Amino acid sequence: MVHYEETIRQKVLPDRIYRHIDDTLRSRLTRLFGARPITVWGSQDSSANRSKFERMVPGDEILIIEGATIKLLGKIAATTVNPDLSRELWKNIRPSGGTRWDLIYFIANPQEIDLPFADFCKLVGYAGTYQLRGLTLVSQDRLTTFYTHYDDLYSILMQRKRRQQVYELPRTEDLFGQISSEGSILPLVPSHEDLEDAIPQEAVSDHVRMQWKLINLGVKASSRVWVPTGDQARIRRLYNFDNFETDFAAGLDTQVRYVENIDVVWKEEFRIDAAFEIENTTSIYSGLLRFSDLTLVAPNTIYPLFIVAPQDKRARLIEQLRRPSFQKFHLERKVRYLSYEAVDEIDRFFENRNQGFSVDIITGRSEELRIA
Repeated sequence: MVHYEETIRQKVLPDRIYRHIDDTLRSRLTRLFGARPITVWGSQDSSANRSKFERMVPGDEILIIEGATIKLLGKIAATTVNPDLSRELWKNIRPSGGTRWDLIYFIANPQEIDLPFADFCKLVGYAGTYQLRGLTLVSQDRLTTFYTHYDDLYSILMQRKRRQQVYELPRTEDLFGQISSEGSILPLVPSHEDLEDAIPQEAVSDHVRMQWKLINLGVKASSRVWVPTGDQARIRRLYNFDNFETDFAAGLDTQVRYVENIDVVWKEEFRIDAAFEIENTTSIYSGLLRFSDLTLVAPNTIYPLFIVAPQDKRARLIEQLRRPSFQKFHLERKVRYLSYEAVDEIDRFFENRNQGFSVDIITGRSEELRIA
C-alpha cells in the first residue's frame, strides 16, 4: 500500500495541501491541526462512492481495512472533492494512469490498530464472513443497536487493541441514581456551584491555584482547555486568561453533561486528552462521584482521569475508593492520583519551556491506586 505509507503513516505537510484548497477549508484544518502534518486518504469518485462520501460529517469514525485487518482507526476531520489535490498527493503508480482518488478526507486522531475486522463485525452485528466492497457505510440501524449497548466505537476499538476489557452500558435504572451502602440515592452529576459553596475559603484558594496550573500545562501540551462555566470568570480576573474552549461539546461522542463540570479538561476537536478533579476538602468525595457518573455513561473511556489532591489526602482518597458504590464500577482502575506537589514540580520545570510537554508526563508522575 504505497499511498497508505505516503499519506497515512508519513502524513502530509500542510503546505502541500493548502495550495490546493479554499480559504474556508484551510482555516478549518489550521484550527484543527496547526502546523502539524495531516493524515489524508481518498476514494475514487464513482457515483456509488460519491453518495456515501456526501453523507460523511466531521466526527464520524473511519476505518481503513486491508484484507481481514483493520489497519487504521480515526475520525473524519473534514472532506473535499479535489482533483488537483488528488494529483498532488497520489501520483498514479500504473503507467497507463487514469485512476484518481478525488474524494478526499482528512483524518483526526489516527491510530494504527491492526485488529481483526471480525472484531468490528461482531460489535455491529455483521456476520463473521462479511466482506467489504470499497467505500462502505455502516447502516443507521446497526449503529443504533450498537449504541444501545456501548458508549463509543473509537474507545472500544482502542480497548481491544490494548487487550483491555470492554464494558457494556449499565441498565437504565443505574443512570438515574446509584444506591449507596447506606441505602440513600447518590445523585448523578452534582452541581459544581453547590459543591463550591461548601468549601472553606483557604481551600478555594488552593483549588483555583491548582486549576490555573493545570490550565497552563494544558496549553503547553497544545490542548484546548475547559473549566466549568462558573469558574471561567474567576480565572479571567485572577490570571488574565480567556483562551478557553468555546464549545465543549464539539466533536465529542460522550454525554457532555457528565464531563463539562469537571474542574479541568484538556481536549481536542474529536477527543478528550485528560480530565482533572481537584480535591482539597476532608471528604475527597465530589470528584470521585463525578468520575463515577462518567464511568456509568462512558464505561470504555480511554483518556486518563486524575484526582488532584495534597499528599496528606492520599489515604483518604483510597478510603473513599473502597465505598461499594465506587467499587461496583471498578473506579480505582480508571482514576489515577496526582499530588499537588507533583503538579507544582512539573509546573516549575516547564515554567520557561514551551516544548516537550504532554499528558504522558502527567501520567508518569501520577499514581495508580491499589485498594486491596
